[in-house]
Amino acid sequence: MTALIVEDDRNIRRSVCTSLETSGWTVHEAETLRQALAHVRSNKFDLAIVDLGLPDGDGVDLIASIREESQVPIIVLSARSEEQHKVRALDAGADDYVEKPFRVAEFLARVRAHMRRQRDGGKEEQQTFALVGNVEFDRGARAVRKDGKDVRLTKTQYKLFDFLVTNAGRVLTHRQLLREVWGPGRVEHTQYLRVFMASLRQKLEDDPAQPKLIITETGVGYRLMAASDSASEFGEAA
Repeated sequence: MTALIVEDDRNIRRSVCTSLETSGWTVHEAETLRQALAHVRSNKFDLAIVDLGLPDGDGVDLIASIREESQVPIIVLSARSEEQHKVRALDAGADDYVEKPFRVAEFLARVRAHMRRQRDGGKEEQQTFALVGNVEFDRGARAVRKDGKDVRLTKTQYKLFDFLVTNAGRVLTHRQLLREVWGPGRVEHTQYLRVFMASLRQKLEDDPAQPKLIITETGVGYRLMAASDSASEFGEAA
């Protein structure tokens, strides 16, 4: 497995490289946007780790360029904690956003989870998905079950949940979810989303006030957890 890490802080870059190499990865390094774009054009890789604040440009532009060429997982490492930076990166095509400073163990857990989903997502025949909280999604039968019992969803609830399952583990922004389910004319209507997420939690969570399946990424969007993931790997539910 080959990773590209784009980070201008040498200490952070070496720390991440060492952690990945210890786990068996081959790592290509870049510290500028120009170097990173050269790697994207000349090499194939299975994972991209991108800092946003590069000395010669914006990491969001790099994310968009990678997405034009590949669907590999992209994890952002950034000291920028403001919601607008997270939303821009995720809307551009990033799969995850890790704030600096970060714990290496947590970062590696996220890498493993994204690579597992990348591998499993390639199985086009896969129709049944095990999710946390004893929830199961059977796309072939258009059925959702909790503790073995069918859960009835409305047409819109099903469409929303299907998109969440398809992107399980990814942070999906409000705009991405609204565009997919309600169309481009409703991308600003976040209240629709809150209402339907609340209704899904009522039907699927053991405790809707402390969700373990549909996790809120405050100010950004939502993440759906698969059975092979844990909330502790990705932060606390809200």
